[in-house]
Amino acid sequence: MLPSNLQLCQKLDQPLYTPSTKPDVGHDENISFEQTFDIVGEKVATELKNMSLDIYTKARDYAASKGIILADTKFEFGEIDGETILIDEVLTPDSSRYWPADKYQVGKNQESFDKQYVRDWLETLDWGKTYPGPEIPADVVKNTLAKYEEIFVRLTGKKPEL
Repeated sequence: MLPSNLQLCQKLDQPLYTPSTKPDVGHDENISFEQTFDIVGEKVATELKNMSLDIYTKARDYAASKGIILADTKFEFGEIDGETILIDEVLTPDSSRYWPADKYQVGKNQESFDKQYVRDWLETLDWGKTYPGPEIPADVVKNTLAKYEEIFVRLTGKKPEL
């Protein structure tokens, strides 16, 4: 349960596990942990929760050592031969929210190194949020790429090879 006085972008005492499922059409749908039992069984649901929290905690702590807040992320899992595996992208700026720790302030939207920049730009438009989306201008693409490159450098200490 979330604290009643929680402010925008406030750090939680413990990370939350918020499972979702992807329907054949449309966006991810949030479900309860107990609802995952009906989909994958209690044993696998517990394994998914534990894996997610373990990966997140390790990544959060690593990012913190680099002056970055890993606010949240998503993981996608699959199964091969009865074994749960991590699939798709992991901890990228497309699947995670990264904030500079030195600029963090509770109660306001954060500067970020992720796709939030594009989302914020899209919110300035009147396009009905339907396919096809608007063409993204070159300056928005350039600024997004710069944010992605910066988080890569800050986390790895290396320049990306583009």
